[in-house]
Amino acid sequence: MKKKTGVLLFALLFVLATVTAGCGGPSAEREQAAPQILELNLANGEPTSLDPAQAFDQDSMDVVNSLFEGLMRLNKDHQPEPAVAEKVDKSDDLRTYTFTLRKDAKWSNGELVTAHDFEYAWKRVLNPKTASSASYLMYFIKNGEKYNAGKASADEVGVKAKDDHTLVVELEKPTPFFEELTCYTVYAPVYKKGLEQNQDLYGNGKEYVGNGPFVLKSWKHDSKIVTEKNKYYRDADAVKLNGIEWNMYADEATAYQMYQSGKLHINGYPPVDLKDSLIKKGEAKVTSDSGLEFYRFNVNKKPFTNEKIRRAFALAVDRQLLVDRVVRGQEKIATAFVAPGTTSESGDFRADGPSFFEDAQFDQAKKLLREGMKEEGWKELPTVELLLNKDSDKNKKVAEAIQEMYRKHLGVNIKLRAMETKVFFDNQKSQNYTLSRSTFLPDYNDPYNYLESFQTDHPTNRTGWSNKKYDELLKKAGAETDESKRIQLLHEAEKILMKEMPIIPLYYYNDVYMQKPEVKHVLRHTVGPNDYKYVTLEN
Repeated sequence: MKKKTGVLLFALLFVLATVTAGCGGPSAEREQAAPQILELNLANGEPTSLDPAQAFDQDSMDVVNSLFEGLMRLNKDHQPEPAVAEKVDKSDDLRTYTFTLRKDAKWSNGELVTAHDFEYAWKRVLNPKTASSASYLMYFIKNGEKYNAGKASADEVGVKAKDDHTLVVELEKPTPFFEELTCYTVYAPVYKKGLEQNQDLYGNGKEYVGNGPFVLKSWKHDSKIVTEKNKYYRDADAVKLNGIEWNMYADEATAYQMYQSGKLHINGYPPVDLKDSLIKKGEAKVTSDSGLEFYRFNVNKKPFTNEKIRRAFALAVDRQLLVDRVVRGQEKIATAFVAPGTTSESGDFRADGPSFFEDAQFDQAKKLLREGMKEEGWKELPTVELLLNKDSDKNKKVAEAIQEMYRKHLGVNIKLRAMETKVFFDNQKSQNYTLSRSTFLPDYNDPYNYLESFQTDHPTNRTGWSNKKYDELLKKAGAETDESKRIQLLHEAEKILMKEMPIIPLYYYNDVYMQKPEVKHVLRHTVGPNDYKYVTLEN
């Protein structure tokens, strides 16, 4: 009996093993062949920071947006909806917001996210010691700007945690886009208890704590950022990916090869030389984006202390040639600063406003250069050096094309100075440059966001340019409750900016990218970083 039972048991186990292998084997093999890990790329290499208070470039925000979540989050229609907050109450005068937090919102270590974490985070951004480039985005909060300038205390800032689940925010004035602002990465909470013990909490991958759909697993600098699904995320059931890996292929050709070989699911920067053919074949997609590419002058360094010379350099750029033959992404040329599609209650700001100059005006540019040099008493133009970050083939080709335009149309030879992204930004912020490559990506969909950047001493001005009338117009626009009057003030301000020309608008952005067919449900917002929360890989 024992022998027979043993034989039967063996047979039964064999059958079960065979059935299990037959039903689960191929599925397991498919999962092993194509795990739910999204492979992305940071085209500029190492992010400048993964600290919500400091992450203020596109690549850094792309990562941080997956590691953190604010009170609100943009939905598929690009509108703010409750996230960590479960509801929002507003006072009749629209100056006080009361956010009630969800009781199931947790940090990636399982602890509760509280209103105290938000209060701490926002005041940390505004603290002048933090030196956050994004601090101005919180100037809408009562006494936020004063605290950042050292003219008020932290206790006077209009952000208070009434209890663990209630955050009360007082604003300087009614701000129609404030809920949208709270979706932005700089408005994310930070883990107060952890930061109080370790100020470098977000400078490495060892003790990193977030509250977003994904949690940082490892950060190998200049190589790869690895994340995994955050099991404590308040909406974890909606997250289908097991994780996201951000590679750091700064060379466009290398990134393209990695995409072609299947090691990247998305390539956000197809090689410039291949863009036309990839778009025509449908292998690269083009969608409308926000913001623009521009160059900024240092108006405190010769020769750009002279307005006519600045205008000469702006008018000597053949923008149409630039977008058609160099950038090749079906971009629109920029003859103003605020981009098309920037809307308010009054409609599209650009559609209602003028273009301030035609494309390239070579004869006028030569004339202005001669006049400017005569005014300064210069027989030779002081040396012009163009600062750019070298982590992009496109940046280099655009700079070389403009360098040739200046040589051909102005008789001016400029030098190019390329450097690593972090060093590039440091030099730009300290105004250690003459002419610098720049980008603008709006933080919220309103023309004020574009134009506020060039107020005197604004942290993102970085040109040395100052105009009292411009500052006054922005101040009035910020306080104006009549929308049509507010927009008119902003149009007047843009007119001053484009007359004195501390910048050279080049072209408005499109989003040109390659994406594998199996990648579904990427939320590509026109304003703000991409959202990978709902992404699935469907084979």
